[in-house]
Amino acid sequence: QVQLVESGGGLVQPGGSLRLTCAVSGSLFSTYFVDWYRQIPGNQHEFVAAISPGGDPHYANFVKGRCTISRDNAKNTVYLQLNDLKPEDTAAYKCHTTGPRGSDSYWGQGTQVTVSS
Repeated sequence: QVQLVESGGGLVQPGGSLRLTCAVSGSLFSTYFVDWYRQIPGNQHEFVAAISPGGDPHYANFVKGRCTISRDNAKNTVYLQLNDLKPEDTAAYKCHTTGPRGSDSYWGQGTQVTVSS
């Protein structure tokens, strides 16, 4: 089973930045599509960004210009750089992949991002 572990969340002031990390298990990581979602308690998951095996990124409109997704296949790691953070960005950020078959669904436990003065 594929395991994902997020880290890098924390408390930041409006306008600040964070770099989130998703460590992914599996020798076939380089073939995985990987996505980031965020969730406020009581709400459904909201798509943030995705990256293809080749590194092609895709972003939700609300983070365009403030977000960069990248991957390091040698380290089985995906990164999410968040800049110019706003209070409404406060959420649990979760990493997700469909794994080696592209038809399953694996989730990390999430890392909390809190944007507040």
